[in-house]
Amino acid sequence: MNRYAQMAQKHWQQAAPDRVAALEDPTEFFSTLGEQVETRIQQLQDHLAGPDPAGEEYLAKVGRLNMARLQAEEVALAELVWLTDPATGSTVEDPEDLDELGDPDEPSEMDRFLWRIHSDNGTAEDETANDPGR
Repeated sequence: MNRYAQMAQKHWQQAAPDRVAALEDPTEFFSTLGEQVETRIQQLQDHLAGPDPAGEEYLAKVGRLNMARLQAEEVALAELVWLTDPATGSTVEDPEDLDELGDPDEPSEMDRFLWRIHSDNGTAEDETANDPGR
């Protein structure tokens, strides 16, 4: 089990021990969930970090990549591990049925939100860079 599987198992045991007890094979379930979380984190991290800016210094790159990783972990854990849906605040009814959390290959609402922020920031920076008054 990876660290995300262990984190999920601990959280679920505290928040919903009856659901954990009802799982046919908790070790397999949490191992699979941990792998899904790791995959989702990598997808989000790559998206959030974006391409390397020209002339980026080493420490700036390390900071950018670390921040992307932390943000990706926060989003992935909220999507897949915590027992409440971050969009609605409601409790996930069946923890074995992760379909309601969405297809990991399809962009989630959070992906779309982050993409809009990224796009808006790029547009705003481009506009100010081309403004002769600045």
